[in-house]
Amino acid sequence: MRVLVVGGGISGTVTAMALKLAGHDPLVFEAYPAGGDDIGAFLTIMHNGMDALRAIGADGPVIEASFAAHGVELVAPTGETVGRREFDAEGLDRPRTLTRATLYRVLQDEAARRGVPLERGRRLVRATSGDGGVTAEFADGTTATGDVLVGADGLRSVVRQLIDPAADEPRYTGLTVVYGYTRAGGLPAAPGIYRMVRGSRAAFGFTTDPAGATFWFARIPDAERSREEIAAVTPAGWREFAHAAFDGDPLPCADIVAATGDEIFGGHSYDVPETRVWSTPEMVLVGDAAHAASPAAGQGASMALEDSVVLAQCLRDLPDPASAFAAYERLRRERVEKLVAASAGQDVGEESGWLYSHHLDWEAKITA
Repeated sequence: MRVLVVGGGISGTVTAMALKLAGHDPLVFEAYPAGGDDIGAFLTIMHNGMDALRAIGADGPVIEASFAAHGVELVAPTGETVGRREFDAEGLDRPRTLTRATLYRVLQDEAARRGVPLERGRRLVRATSGDGGVTAEFADGTTATGDVLVGADGLRSVVRQLIDPAADEPRYTGLTVVYGYTRAGGLPAAPGIYRMVRGSRAAFGFTTDPAGATFWFARIPDAERSREEIAAVTPAGWREFAHAAFDGDPLPCADIVAATGDEIFGGHSYDVPETRVWSTPEMVLVGDAAHAASPAAGQGASMALEDSVVLAQCLRDLPDPASAFAAYERLRRERVEKLVAASAGQDVGEESGWLYSHHLDWEAKITA
């Protein structure tokens, strides 16, 4: 079966690899000539995301390009350490941290190695269904036809609107997230651990990579601004914004921000609490296109990776796309909506075993 995959990011690339392994013929279309939105940010693939990659044998390149974390340390606004949790690594892959740009590169390289074609600069504008399957139309005037189309086109998904023109728009979470990297010396180190700091006005987290660089992020309450306003903020503007959120707190956050140069990036956080319609007989959603979550749990990429594997299993084992899409939604909807709700309430915390211990067996057969 020929599968058009719209979106060459995390979910699209891994969906294509999983579909190839399942015996289908995927073709990936990426809107950007190179890179994409939010390419400067970093992320952590949690245990369950690494498990999904391992299910299709794609974990190796990600491990090679990232570094591991073995626990989380919680710091109060006073600067006092109030909790520490070691990740139980028994039977689980430890979380891996890397930049989004690096993750895109290693996944796309691995997809290419497996013979999955990816066409850049192909921005979807519409899709129509007919007896011959589904035809995708792109902004450059070109078209492509396949048996089904997978919408892996992220938060502001075109495919979501094609499937359901009445679908809700993404919801602003009230937070702006700023990411930064600094190689400055003299800063507190957190090798192999995420130190999560609750400031008086905002939240902050940081870790130290094996080369000694500090990776940090800040989640800051903020009024919503237009996409044009956000895009116009300079690195100096993001540094000033993040520094002000922690200035005066007895914490290292402001010092870490001040020591950061131009490797600083920011943007609003949005979620998609519910997507009422996930599919038609010819089109289906994966990843953020179906269920974007606030970054509170750091699960956006990991949930997308789970989607990719499960969708490919369903299309491998069930007799037609409509049956496969129904089974995929049945297997995924409750879990991802629980994560979106927990993240929106900042209530992931200690009761997170249901997230991390989730396991996918590629050999398991999916039934209707």
